[in-house]
Amino acid sequence: MQTSPNKLTDLDRTHLLSAIELAARARRNGNHPFGALLTDSTGNVLLMAENTVLTQRDLTGHAEINLVRLASRALEPSQLVEATMYTSTEPCAMCSGAVYWSGIRRVVYALAATELNVLAGADPREPLLDLPCRRVFEAGGSTVEVSGPYLYQDAAAVHAGYWGEELVAPGRT
Repeated sequence: MQTSPNKLTDLDRTHLLSAIELAARARRNGNHPFGALLTDSTGNVLLMAENTVLTQRDLTGHAEINLVRLASRALEPSQLVEATMYTSTEPCAMCSGAVYWSGIRRVVYALAATELNVLAGADPREPLLDLPCRRVFEAGGSTVEVSGPYLYQDAAAVHAGYWGEELVAPGRT
């Protein structure tokens, strides 16, 4: 697995902000606030998806899984290898597995899963599998480049009040 230096490009910033807006849209649509998009190798947006866990009554309806499903139907494997997935929050273990199996080889995320866990607090109704995406990708035989976390304030804002309490920032900007 490769890890990019934490240097956010202007293009990455633009796409992460779009993923965060997709998370806000998911929340407005009655779902958990998570969003993701896929770009080609030149940065053109190919596909977008949001979380649909609640409205579709599908516990696997995470934004990244929804995006991988769309991408695997619409794109050739050679396009997936060249694509970048941008997510509002670090992909969970389930989503990381789907990304790995899809052939997507670059992931950029805003809010770290550890940061989300602090913001959301413990909720016995929400299972937690504390396994960073980097560790999931390390277990695979192929390289997935991971870059993040970035844009804490923007990424955390979409969660404000959602998980039952107002957010208390853990000191990130």
